[in-house]
Amino acid sequence: MAMERCHARLAPETTGPPTGVGGSLTGQSAKSTAQSNGRSLLLKGVTNETYQLCSSIQTESYLVLPSSPADGVQSVNITSPGSLIRGTLGGEALLSVRYSSTSSDQPVIKWQLKRDKPVTVVQSIGSEIIGNLRPEYRDRILIYENGTLLLHNLKLSDEGAYEVEISITDDTFTGEGSVNLTVDEPVSRPFVHMVASTVLELSEHFTLNCSHENGTKAMYSWLKGGKPLANDSRLQLSPDQKILTITRVLMADDDIYSCSVENPISSMRSPPVKLTVYRRSSLYIILTTGGIFLLITLVTVCACWKPSKK
Repeated sequence: MAMERCHARLAPETTGPPTGVGGSLTGQSAKSTAQSNGRSLLLKGVTNETYQLCSSIQTESYLVLPSSPADGVQSVNITSPGSLIRGTLGGEALLSVRYSSTSSDQPVIKWQLKRDKPVTVVQSIGSEIIGNLRPEYRDRILIYENGTLLLHNLKLSDEGAYEVEISITDDTFTGEGSVNLTVDEPVSRPFVHMVASTVLELSEHFTLNCSHENGTKAMYSWLKGGKPLANDSRLQLSPDQKILTITRVLMADDDIYSCSVENPISSMRSPPVKLTVYRRSSLYIILTTGGIFLLITLVTVCACWKPSKK
């Protein structure tokens, strides 16, 4: 860092005042020292308790040399519009970031996928990728000048926390950011399965099953008469809510049922199924009527039947 001849002030524990002799300047405190000769200033043992102030004798301009980034040291600042990106299997995901820097130099960008041992996804200078990509990322990576990463043909294994580092030669501190990516497969249409579409009143443990073929992170729910169904003393859902059990069937259970399945990127509902509940008294009437009809039929057949003559 070049400057004109300058004075340095050291605090708070100065053991001797800074002295300048023929353009050279030295100073010392209990925790730091400063030396200047001509156009260069060397600071040693700088701590948070030390501050330095140099002024150009010719221009009377001031240069503050801070001891931490918070005090104004040049650094790369990274921002991201969103910390969570939801991707679809086979689709694309844009891990968008932006950075700001006082330097006009090309940024050095590094993306890593957080694992027990971090996996380097890509490294670049600006938008130019350097080095060889891992086999699983070849032909699937595009990186932009601002640090944004585009992933093509998403795989389930791409899901995870991505960390980006951006550094520039002139900047003292590297900027860091992170974006979480989820990758899911859309759910397919579910179907409701039951042993029979009719059931007798007061029957016990009648079950309806909801199933689907494709989709990740599936969550199930049930509807009765088009309204959401929740656990109660008779209508019980399994822990994963795939199975609905009616512990004791009542006439009120005679209705239309359907199930829904959803995940972070999609949702589908099954075709409705009708459950018909018969009263036990109705069953007795049906059986009695059927029995009488069968008896009449048999009597008629017997009366009309004549043995053949030989």
